[in-house]
Amino acid sequence: MSNTSALVEELLSQHCEDIAKGSKPIIIPTIESNLSHLNGWEAPLNYASIAKTFSFKNYHQTIAFVNAVTWLANKEDHHPKICFDYNSCEITLTTHNAKGLTMNDMIMAAKINALLD
Repeated sequence: MSNTSALVEELLSQHCEDIAKGSKPIIIPTIESNLSHLNGWEAPLNYASIAKTFSFKNYHQTIAFVNAVTWLANKEDHHPKICFDYNSCEITLTTHNAKGLTMNDMIMAAKINALLD
């Protein structure tokens, strides 16, 4: 992990927390700061979610990745939207109870990226 930033290492060491309904999402500067360290993740919908598309050589690799993400999501109790086809998978993260992004989404983005490191 020598190329991993201190922020990413911090995210990797954390776990998702229960977010109460009505909680406030994180602010845009915090989102932008985190995204600058989370390779490939973007905030396409007015910072209400983040998404990344992963590419693979074949269906077997794609499904293996999807299975790894679902295992991680269950472990962290934070479940992304997953769309996949033969050789790609798009992951979208948001926190419904906050109606936007929370640190849980940043933690999951870092951990999902780490699956392929």
